[in-house]
Amino acid sequence: MKYVKLGNSGLEVSKICLGCMSFGESGMGTHAWTLNEETSRQFMKKSLDAGINFFDTANVYSLGTSEEFVGRALRDFALRDEVVVATKVHGTMRKGRNAAGLSRKAIMTEVDHSLRRLGMDYIDLYQIHRFDPTTPIEETMEALHDVVKAGKARYIGASSMWAWQFSKAQYIAEQHGWTKFISMQNHYNLLNREEEREMMPLCVDQGVGVIPWSPLARGRLTRDWDNATSRSETDEFGKGLYKPEDQVIVERVAEVARELGAPRAQVALAWVLSKSFVTSPIVGATKDAHIDDAIAACELQLSAEHIARLEEPYTPHESVGFL
Repeated sequence: MKYVKLGNSGLEVSKICLGCMSFGESGMGTHAWTLNEETSRQFMKKSLDAGINFFDTANVYSLGTSEEFVGRALRDFALRDEVVVATKVHGTMRKGRNAAGLSRKAIMTEVDHSLRRLGMDYIDLYQIHRFDPTTPIEETMEALHDVVKAGKARYIGASSMWAWQFSKAQYIAEQHGWTKFISMQNHYNLLNREEEREMMPLCVDQGVGVIPWSPLARGRLTRDWDNATSRSETDEFGKGLYKPEDQVIVERVAEVARELGAPRAQVALAWVLSKSFVTSPIVGATKDAHIDDAIAACELQLSAEHIARLEEPYTPHESVGFL
């Protein structure tokens, strides 16, 4: 496993981040395809054994049970100081007022709940899951700064939003001497490359690490277009991310994979890893092969001709995933 700095920070992370949205109690949230704790632990152990030190979850994943599973597994299988634990805040966690968003009250409440569920004294990377247009950005950034200064988080990061929103947040933080974001977790893969227009250049210019979610397009890049899975059939959020015209790109991945004698997942992920602005793509796992392919993709070198062929069929998309 290779390790890199996350943006301009001193934080060292593995080139693959294990996404933990698939871990959690079934029925606790929005995903019917989550794995129970015993199975989740097996994937955590396998990832650690492969050298992965970077784990990403969120408070809303299976209503907090993902954080609980991750925390218990890491306590049993790893040394806390050697792993990088990332979680997120923004989504609705309960009924009633102030149960979501990025107000000072919500952030201060939810960081304590996340720490309790994780069973940890601190979070390495505390991320805002989305932008909150109903809360002044000054309130959000000061609250996050105070979370860091209180020792509850080491660094802060952000997830999908418009580039101008991210730039504004960074400017406000710098203007007041508050903690700035070191990472951007955004939607990026062969089927959706809209972030190349503004967000990726902004991150490069500002020294922000990029940790894309859904680098395999929720599995669409790993199988024939018409093949369905239990996840694709029940993932309402994912159904709106891609469009029929994307099928030609999926077929192009299959062609390149046949030529290289490699699984499609490795080819699609190797393409993401070939981008100099990508730090560590977030890969979910519900099968052993998912982790094996992610590790192998780090060593798979695509030629310039292969990359050009994979990119050639792309057509502009509407921005999705955070509106």
